Amino acid sequence: MELMNREQVQQLLQSFANEPVYIHLETTSGAYAAHLQEGFFNSGAFIRNVQLTFEHAHVTPDSPHRVGLKLPHGWVYAQGITHYTVTERDELLLAGLDGEGKLAVALQVSRTPFAQ
Repeated sequence: MELMNREQVQQLLQSFANEPVYIHLETTSGAYAAHLQEGFFNSGAFIRNVQLTFEHAHVTPDSPHRVGLKLPHGWVYAQGITHYTVTERDELLLAGLDGEGKLAVALQVSRTPFAQ
């Protein structure tokens, strides 16, 4: 994976706009719960192969980046994106890695379903 290049990722995301795509969005409890006090629950989220069509993509200028996909009736956001790559299958993989290089958040976009 490469360090985020905001302009490049913005263009890549926008190339998926206005067509059905598959989304993978994942957060891990470790990075998000590291700041919580004892007694609080760890949390996480995971969706895979959800098909949607977004109108516009937005990548915030500050790093780590927030990446948003504008839907007809709302948004999908991933906060903390630091790295990206494009696979041989033309899948755009975005990741937020913590200070130790561990995955904190992932947002992936593809025209075809992701492998199960």
